[in-house]
Amino acid sequence: MLDLFLRGKWAMWPLLLAAIICIAYILERFFTLLRARVNPTIFVEEVKLAYREGGVQGAITLCNQNPNPVARIFTPALEKFEKYRGSSDIKTILEEALTTSGSVELAFLDRGMLVLAAVAGVSPLIGFLGTVSGMINAFDAIAAAGTIDPVLVSSGISEALITTATGLVIAIPAASAHVFFTSRINTYTRAMEQASNSLIEYLLEEEEEKGG
Repeated sequence: MLDLFLRGKWAMWPLLLAAIICIAYILERFFTLLRARVNPTIFVEEVKLAYREGGVQGAITLCNQNPNPVARIFTPALEKFEKYRGSSDIKTILEEALTTSGSVELAFLDRGMLVLAAVAGVSPLIGFLGTVSGMINAFDAIAAAGTIDPVLVSSGISEALITTATGLVIAIPAASAHVFFTSRINTYTRAMEQASNSLIEYLLEEEEEKGG
């Protein structure tokens, strides 16, 4: 590996940096999404149960005890519900609270995805630039030798192609991770939206029954 790195010359250094960034963000996203594995559909039912047993404070306590993205979205809405319950525009207030907190959590879940996309796109270009630079050096060596030596030609081209191969080796897992994480985030986001709508409907129904 060290021999290949040295033979790839200057282009291997930015590729090494890209590889480190790629690994770091893949691990960070993996553990972040692992902590966010709570099922929003199940959790919203637990919040409803906590509300029935302990009111709004019971539901807020449950959310505070479960530091997951869904709970962090529900907490501001429940606090707004307790503060403005009975208001004629309570539905709008709840929707705004959920939208605001949801945007924050979505940005947190989506963090680093642009970096992975950039690594996937830039790494092959760096590798190709290194190859072009290596090919130029190889042909310069042939011109300096004054003769076409098959060994000289093949070794120069081999060294030049190392950077392209390295760029692809970095780009493939980066692109695959980006697709996988994006799919998981989109699925989780849709589930959170459905859970949020379910919570709003439940709270409004409870308020209507008490008002009636």
